[in-house]
Amino acid sequence: MRIRLIIIFAASVILLSCERKAVIREPLRIAVSKATPNDISNSYFNWLWALDSTVQVEEMYHYNNLDSAILILQNCDGLLLTGGTDIYPGKYGKEADTARCWEPDFKRDTLEALLINKAIEYNLPILGICRGHQNLNVYFGGTLYIDIPTDFDPTVNHRVEDGYACYHELILAGGSLLESISGIHQGEVNSAHHQAVEIVADDLIPIAYAPDGLIESVTYKDTTGKPFLLGVQWHPERLDFNNPLSGNIGRYFLNEVRKTKK
Repeated sequence: MRIRLIIIFAASVILLSCERKAVIREPLRIAVSKATPNDISNSYFNWLWALDSTVQVEEMYHYNNLDSAILILQNCDGLLLTGGTDIYPGKYGKEADTARCWEPDFKRDTLEALLINKAIEYNLPILGICRGHQNLNVYFGGTLYIDIPTDFDPTVNHRVEDGYACYHELILAGGSLLESISGIHQGEVNSAHHQAVEIVADDLIPIAYAPDGLIESVTYKDTTGKPFLLGVQWHPERLDFNNPLSGNIGRYFLNEVRKTKK
């Protein structure tokens, strides 16, 4: 009887130990194309940590060697493309308009194109924010408006000169990925950009618009056999976390990362 009780006790301890191990998840590793913890871009880090405090962030821009960045990406579970300065117009057939751009960063253009390419090869979920959204369109062969006020004639403000951001309504395509993520048909987003998606790449489809028709979000046209990919023109990491176009997007992204994690 005593031996039987000892066996039962030992089995119970082993079972509890296994159950505890089962709920312990390895932390997700997210590659962030460019963000510096010491400046305003640390909101990307804080946004991810608010969603999951265990997330490990790998900032990629500081790697001077592209091969080193790719080696790091191989050990990451998802890619976040952040906002920033303009993409070199030569990347989308408008080299003659380079003078109208703000501080093109050739190193970043090369790095992010390579990161997107490898993330697709490694089957990693991708979220593009602002510049990252635009860069996804450029990578797949689309074009950008060089300067919205000059080239698009908007009826809403997409950027204000003397402020950090302005706000405008967002209209979501019915039945779209973004509508499913947010649970809303329209909402309000922040806006701080002077460039935007012009011609959408063949592999992508627009799924949200500003009231003046400017494209604010893209995703894959055909998602068959492909991981999550979403580009948003606004900055969800700067919005109120309870805004369904902020926290919901981050949670969905990380859930997709967990699903595809090796």
